[in-house]
Formats: sequence, C-alpha cells, structure tokens
Amino acid sequence: MNLTAVTEFILLGFPTQGTMGFLHPLLFSLVYLCALLGNGLIVLITTLDRHLHTPMYFFLRSLSFSDLCLISAMVPKSIANSLRHSSSISSPGCVLQVFMMIMSAGAELHLLTVMSLDRYAAICHPLHYDVLMSRDRCVQLTAVSWLGGGLYAVMNTAGTFSLSYCGSNVVHQFFCDVPQLLAISCSGNLMNELVSILITVVMDSSCFIFIVISYVHIFSAVRKIPSTEGKAKAYSTCLPHLLVVVLFLSTGFFAYLKPTSGTPSMSELVISMFYTVVPPTFNPVIYSLRNQAMKSALAMLFKGILTKM
Repeated sequence: MNLTAVTEFILLGFPTQGTMGFLHPLLFSLVYLCALLGNGLIVLITTLDRHLHTPMYFFLRSLSFSDLCLISAMVPKSIANSLRHSSSISSPGCVLQVFMMIMSAGAELHLLTVMSLDRYAAICHPLHYDVLMSRDRCVQLTAVSWLGGGLYAVMNTAGTFSLSYCGSNVVHQFFCDVPQLLAISCSGNLMNELVSILITVVMDSSCFIFIVISYVHIFSAVRKIPSTEGKAKAYSTCLPHLLVVVLFLSTGFFAYLKPTSGTPSMSELVISMFYTVVPPTFNPVIYSLRNQAMKSALAMLFKGILTKM
C-alpha cells in the first residue's frame, strides 16, 4: 500500500457547521439507534425463540448482522466528526472502513440471493423443503455468503490502496467511498482496481439475475394457489424482499458505474445513503413488523422481561 504521501483523508460529505452541522449528527444518531435496535432485536429474538429456528429466520439473523456491520462501518465515524467539527479520517481508518463496508455489502447481497432461493424452495418445492434447506445447507450457504463478501473486500481494498495518493486528499462523501478515492488518486494506471470493480459488478449482476429467475418461478407458482388468502400471504413475504434487492442494487450500481464528479453533490450523497444507511435501517421494518411470528416472539420477550422485573 502506497500511502506515504497522504496520512489522512478529508471527508467532505455533510457540512460540520451551521444548521446542517447540527441536523446531520442528530438525524444520523436517530437512524443509527433505530438500526441498532431493530437489527439487534431480530438477532436476539431469532436466537432465543426456538419457534424461529427455521431456515428463513436463520438467514434473516445473518442479514441483520450484516446490516449492523454495514451501518457501523460508516455512520459512527460521520457522527463523531460532526460533533468534533472535524472531517478527517486516518489512512488506516479509511482502509478499515472500505474493507468493512464492501465485506458487509457483499455478504448482504449474497444473503439476499440465498433468501430468494429459500423462498423458491418453500413455495415451489414445499415437499422437499426440509431436504433442500437442511441445517447444514443453511450454514454452508451463509458461510459462502460471508466468504464472498470477504473476497470482494480484499480485492477492492487492495486494489484501491495499492494506488498512490500524493495530491488531493479530499473525498466528496461522508465515508471512504471507492469511486471517490479513485477520482483523487494520482496513479496513472487504475487497471487493478477497475478489474476488481468489474468482477464485483459481474458477480452482483449474476446474483440479481438469479434472484429475478427465482421470483419468476415463485410468482408463477403463487398464481396457481387457489385461495386468495394464500396468494396474499405469499406476495406479502416475497414482494418486500424483492423491493429491498432492487433498491440496494440499483443505487449501488449507479454510484459505482456513473462518472465521478470533481465537486460535491447532494444527490450523490442521497444516493449513497440508499445503499449504505437505508437498508440497515428499514430491513427490520420490512422483514419483521409485518411478520406475525416475529411480533409474537417480540411480545413474549417483553412479557418475560417485565415478569422478571
């Protein structure tokens, strides 16, 4: 890694002075608290309640953990900088932030893909579901998801920080974003990192195509369900998942594939929040608050806590 010329980066995302300097840490603190509470409760409930020890909730627990890692990689540092009226992040801190963000986002995408496979098996092959989604298979799929995210992180982090940063150290984002880092690099040859990004885009596109194919089969099977109630239940389970995938991937692709501008843009900040901050915050709402089993488990948890008090 060639970071001898630049020992820190300046994150020029949200202003640290004026009204935005007050609103930014306040809003980000509320968002982070909601994400911690929502995802933490999912991890806790799906671990303690034996009725939720099924493949769907096993994957949901892993997704919530990846959400916690993703939002914790960026938001606390942004809040701390705003409160200190600072915009700096050390080079090692920037390396760690890039690695954690890419690993968590990569694992999240793979887990969303695995969850579509789980829904496909449950709806299209219900008689063979227990065999297709055995406990060992679930553990293997989750491990592969995190290994895939780790591989993305190693490739992109190594590619990004093998470049030279000897000029500007200003990153026009509230976190160390790979496209913005590439834009300020003074290396003439970006081939190593561009190849890493290309591989990541191809793999992410493959996941998206797999998810789409899965849902084509799922919706075809749902249309054959005779009862309206059965159809509604299947759609209520699948459509939120598909919405999360489309939002997560579309904003991520847009951020990484569009030309990087040399000046800060509020629209770029908002778009980046849709694949870094929004999913970890709203995934618990999408997957849990509309789920009767989760609500019942949550009520039992609070009832047990109040009984012991």
